[in-house]
Amino acid sequence: MACSKIFSGDLPELIEEIIQYFRKDLSTLYSCILVNRLWCRLAIPLLWEDPFSIPTQHYRCIETYLCFLNEDSKAKFNEYIIIDNLLLSNSTLLFNYPNFIKYLDTSKICQSIKYWVDTLVDIYNNELGNLVYRSLFEVFIESEGNLLSFEVVMITDYGCDGYFNDNIDLILQNPKLTYNIRNLNFDHYAISPQNTISFLKFLYSNCNSISSIIFFFPTYGIGHSLSLIENCLTQIIISQHNLKKISFGYYINPHDSLLSLKNSNCSNTLNTIIFCFIDFKNIINILQEAFDQLNVLESIHILYCDSLNSDFVQQIIKVNKPFKLRSLFVNEILHFESLQLLLQKFIDYLENFGFEYDEYDEPKRQLFKFITKYCKKIRYFDSGIPDDDNNIYLFIENNQHNINYITIEVDIDNYTNYKELSSTVLQNLGQVLPIKLEYLCLSLSFKTSDLEIFLKNSQNTFIKKLLIRNIVIGKGENILFCIKKYIMKKEKVKYLAILESGSDDDKFDDELFFLKDEVNEFKSHNIIVQKYNDLCILAYDYINNHL
Repeated sequence: MACSKIFSGDLPELIEEIIQYFRKDLSTLYSCILVNRLWCRLAIPLLWEDPFSIPTQHYRCIETYLCFLNEDSKAKFNEYIIIDNLLLSNSTLLFNYPNFIKYLDTSKICQSIKYWVDTLVDIYNNELGNLVYRSLFEVFIESEGNLLSFEVVMITDYGCDGYFNDNIDLILQNPKLTYNIRNLNFDHYAISPQNTISFLKFLYSNCNSISSIIFFFPTYGIGHSLSLIENCLTQIIISQHNLKKISFGYYINPHDSLLSLKNSNCSNTLNTIIFCFIDFKNIINILQEAFDQLNVLESIHILYCDSLNSDFVQQIIKVNKPFKLRSLFVNEILHFESLQLLLQKFIDYLENFGFEYDEYDEPKRQLFKFITKYCKKIRYFDSGIPDDDNNIYLFIENNQHNINYITIEVDIDNYTNYKELSSTVLQNLGQVLPIKLEYLCLSLSFKTSDLEIFLKNSQNTFIKKLLIRNIVIGKGENILFCIKKYIMKKEKVKYLAILESGSDDDKFDDELFFLKDEVNEFKSHNIIVQKYNDLCILAYDYINNHL
């Protein structure tokens, strides 16, 4: 009886609560649309919260959004010979789709624009792409969209890294779109210093409910503006009422920002701090002072930072607040004994560990042996370049019940050793994998016989996201037949990316994603093929976005 009432729409409050559980389950949400009008009305907003992140044909939402432009704005597309029936009147649409937008990532928007424009014209037109970009923001603003998450991520892969610079005026003049954001990611590569400062000032003047901040941008090209930018960052921190997580990245100096924590509301809200590519030499002397001001600090994460010396370790150990070191990714080991001392304090809490892409030296070997012996709760592991002295298989086996993300890549600079290490990895890895993995990335030189051994040994493992980068040295081997036999037909993967790359002497990139017939064949077996870079989860992506 209760079930029939739910499906008939007699219990709308309960139905709404149930559908909320399907927020990230797109196929189920699509099915909900077909039940009845009430179910459709409740499911549609969830489907349109973050449409640019939908893996398949995410660019198609652009056509729907552009229907909401006024006639004058639509006329701007005439010179580009955009087919009229792509820009229908919004009166033909059942919902105000732009109003549902909650998550915006500028890199995903650019990617979607690139794909969409490519379906209309033979050669990508940057001016047309910029017009689409501006039109989308105009539609979101006019439809009174209200963002919860805003990611200003600048990329150059799609030829649209200047779009944010060209259209920042729309954001600065319309604070209602962003005033309620909870998550801010400012991953800066190509924004002008003046626009950076204007945007940051806009944020601390208009947005005070941010709970998560990621600041990633290099200092090159900023020059004399760096101190102003760092001051703006400090002002943003001070202005927040509920800041719970902050991530500092790419060489910015967080000295003043860390000191500002004791004079802000953050002392009773901030529970997570992430340091990415930070040089601690300028902030070592304030770490204890800053951390001791944070009453609810739970965890810190250290990724590829410099100056991890004995002074740094002593400062961390002296902190009185009972926080935990959850992540440690290292690019160099200045003093093994100091890091060992640090890990002895936090060994029971460490969950994410890895090395930068570089060969193992003796300090790294010592650290890895220590981690292998004592760490049993690792979830994310990046092996760096394994060598014969490091038993990554024992490490994975020791963390069998927790490990969920694994990246293994070997050194292409030494061709002979590269092939040998690749064979060793493929012959030994399969039997130590857990029953289920969220993510496995293998960047190796694949021989079909070795790959077959790996796939046979891992046939009891389901891998949600499998990435294969095959470095082809000399005459490559056809590994796709093997992939189809052991993965496609047995449906052991949900998302798949295969990239074949040449060595430095013979550079090329071939992706499975661009082979339409092959992609459709995998799709018929419920496996979604994606681009390698789109599926890739680097350590700092994982720590910043999956915690």
